[in-house]
Amino acid sequence: MSKPNPQRLHLVFGGELVNPSVTEFSDVSKIDIVGIFPNYASAFNAWKGAAQRTVDDAHTRYFIAHLHRLRDEEIEVSPTEELGS
Repeated sequence: MSKPNPQRLHLVFGGELVNPSVTEFSDVSKIDIVGIFPNYASAFNAWKGAAQRTVDDAHTRYFIAHLHRLRDEEIEVSPTEELGS
């Protein structure tokens, strides 16, 4: 039996930044979570739509986070990555 391909999940989010030249949000409680997408292409389309809706606001930026890169289940974790360790 072949091993299934892992999902490549992507999170699209954004919001108002303190300053357009840094990636610090003004208020993290107001971050806009656009959604989680199964591949980069659909995440990019969602990012593009959100970015285009806010194009006139220089302080608002959207990002794509590669959730599949945060943790690879095949790699042994360090004790600091597990709760209670």
